[in-house]
Formats: sequence, C-alpha cells, structure tokens
Amino acid sequence: MTTRRKSLLILALALAAPAVAASASGSDSALAQTLAPVTAADRSIGRADAPVTVVEYASFACNHCADWHRFVYPTFKSRFIDTGQVRLVFRNLPTLPEEMSMPGAALARCAAPERFFDVASALMLGQDAVFRGGTREDWYAPAIAVSGRTQAQIEACATTPATLAAINRDVDSANAAGVNTTPAFFVNGRRVTDRSLGGLEVAIRAAAAGQ
Repeated sequence: MTTRRKSLLILALALAAPAVAASASGSDSALAQTLAPVTAADRSIGRADAPVTVVEYASFACNHCADWHRFVYPTFKSRFIDTGQVRLVFRNLPTLPEEMSMPGAALARCAAPERFFDVASALMLGQDAVFRGGTREDWYAPAIAVSGRTQAQIEACATTPATLAAINRDVDSANAAGVNTTPAFFVNGRRVTDRSLGGLEVAIRAAAAGQ
C-alpha cells in the first residue's frame, strides 16, 4: 500500500465518524429500558431462528471489548453459535479515542455482511498494537484483507449516508436501551451485567428455558 493510498484510507474513514460518540467510562444509567428489535440491517452471526439472541454493544477502541473478543468469543462461538443455540448481534457504540473507534466502525460496516465478524475480530485483535504505537494503516490492513471488499470499495463506502446512518442507528439504540459503557450484552432483550462466559451461559440457559 503506498503512502498516498494509506492517507486516503485514513481520511475516508475519519470522515465517516458519526456525530455521536459514547463514553467508555462511568456506569449505566439504566439496566432495562428499550432494546431496539433486531432487523435485517443489523450485523449478526448464527441461525436467524436460534432460540436465543445475544446483542452486544461494543467499540473498536475499547480494551475490554477487545479482551472479550480475544478470550471469550472463540469459546462462546463454538459452544453457542456454531451449535445453533445463539444468534449474536453486534452493534457499534463508538468510544474514545474516536479517531480509532469511529473509523473502525465504518470499516466493519463497509465489509461484506457475511464477513463482518471476521473484520470485527481482526480489528479487536489488532487494537492493542495501535495503543502501543503502531499505525492505523497496519491495523486496517488485516481487516480489509478479510472484508470481502477492496480498499477502494471500503473508502468509497465509508462516507456514504447509509454507512453513517447505520452507525448512528446503533448509537441511538444504545441510548434508548440505557447503555453508556462497553461491552454491554442483552440476552433475549434482558441486560446481562456478567459478560464472562459463565455469566452469559447462565443467562442463555435461562432464556432458552423461557425464564
């Protein structure tokens, strides 16, 4: 990737920043308000008719989100998603520093829908290198490589009204649900504060049993 192409990518993704960003600090003002229903516009993985739907609000600049995707998600996926028990829905809730979270959200949103979680994992796993002084171009590269899109397509998509609207829709739904920290999880619409594998499993089993 040439220096010019790198700068164009950063510019395009930076311009994609939505107007509203959430804070990663503080406590949630409410644990159960109104969770927006899952629609075709959401990015999800797992059977659409799975008995349990888990909605995750996360930021690509949130180290706790990265830890969850690094240490919990692989087992969560194999145990619950791959077995057809759970559909996982990812919603963007950009946090500080916005120069990472917002471009990351745009990049992921601009990936082919079926590649969204591959891109999300690449961004989460590469996040720490950026915080240690790595470049955002190097952070983007593995994500683009698995996105199912070319760099040019990502750049063209990043600033479209549809991309901005999708990210802002996620932010609005987080606000409506009383979420202001990341990561945040809802199991069949009920907020779960224990994001460990064990905590989520308890909630999933209860939801599957109709409790």
